Amino acid sequence: MHYLFYIFAVLAVAGALAVILQKRPIYSALSLIVVMGSLAVIYLLLEAEFMAAVQIIVYAGAIMVLFVFVIMLLNAGREKPSQKSWLAQKLGLPILVIFFVQMFLVLITAFPKSTVSLGGKFSSSAHSIGRLLFRDYVLPFEITSILILIAILGAIVLARRET
Repeated sequence: MHYLFYIFAVLAVAGALAVILQKRPIYSALSLIVVMGSLAVIYLLLEAEFMAAVQIIVYAGAIMVLFVFVIMLLNAGREKPSQKSWLAQKLGLPILVIFFVQMFLVLITAFPKSTVSLGGKFSSSAHSIGRLLFRDYVLPFEITSILILIAILGAIVLARRET
C-alpha cells in the first residue's frame, strides 16, 4: 500500500513541475489535472473517500473547466521567454537546493514515523464536512466563490479589450 503512495506522490510532483515548465497554458492546465487526480488517489489511500470525490468533481472537473475556459477566452498562446536577471541566473539553483534540503530536514524532524491524530475534531464523513463548511466556515467559503466570480469577470473584460 505504501508503494502506491510513493508512486502517486512522485506523479503529483512531476505534474506540478510540468505545470510550471510548460510553454503553453493549455498544457499547464492539463498537467494540473494530473496533479489533482494524483491527490485524489492519495486521499483514497488515506481513507478520505469524500475528499477524493470532491477533488475529482470540484477541482479536476469544475475548476479545471473554468481554467480551460479562461485560457480559451483569452486565446493565450505560447509563452514568450523572458530575459532572466543576473541574480536569478547565478543564485537560482543554489537557493533551490538549499530550500529542498531545508524542507527535507524539517519533514524528517517534524514528522517521526507515527500517525497524526486530528484530535477527533474533524471527520471525513460528508455530514461533518458539510456542517463545517456551511456553518463554521461559511464566510471563507463565500469569499472564495466571490473571488472566483471576480476572476471570471476579469478574464472576460481582458478578452473583450483585446478584440
